[in-house]
Amino acid sequence: MGSSVDLNTIWAALSVLVGISTVTLYTKSIFSGDTKPHEFTWLIWAITQGTATAILWQAGGGKGAIYLTIGTVIVFAIFILLLFRGSRNITNSDVLVLALALLGFGIWWFLENPLLAVILMSSIDVSGYIPTFRKSYSLPDTETSAFWFAFGATNILSILALENYNALTLTYLVSIAAANISLGLFLIWRRQRTP
Repeated sequence: MGSSVDLNTIWAALSVLVGISTVTLYTKSIFSGDTKPHEFTWLIWAITQGTATAILWQAGGGKGAIYLTIGTVIVFAIFILLLFRGSRNITNSDVLVLALALLGFGIWWFLENPLLAVILMSSIDVSGYIPTFRKSYSLPDTETSAFWFAFGATNILSILALENYNALTLTYLVSIAAANISLGLFLIWRRQRTP
């Protein structure tokens, strides 16, 4: 009578493995000075990912929410690290996106409207990439495209690990997978165009 492991568990384990491996390499890259992330992006992501992860658990995402839970703690830790090692070029648009992230959290927490909150958090999370896209436009070598592709793969593995597929469980994961892959492609494009 052997025990069987369901496919959701395998996808979840792979998402954790790929995610933690990627974050470990990304953090090493920050310490070596090869990667200079924009700290505001990571603060925005800590808020949006934390809120979206809570909604994902509420909506029955199950094992598909495991890496996002671990990742939320990691994203916040990276933000703290970036207070000392990040790219500090904060614009009015960065502050606006942060304010919107806090508003989205409030909509979920106080109005108890998870669908509106997850749509808002997904939009804000994608907007949180703006500081990184803006910085990477002129300094494409300050980010590593492979990391963003790996983060996208982690999101796709989390989607495969979901135990329920619905608007609440898919919206955030699909949007950040697309954003991560888009940033990876953008970095490749900018490097080819930058002398």
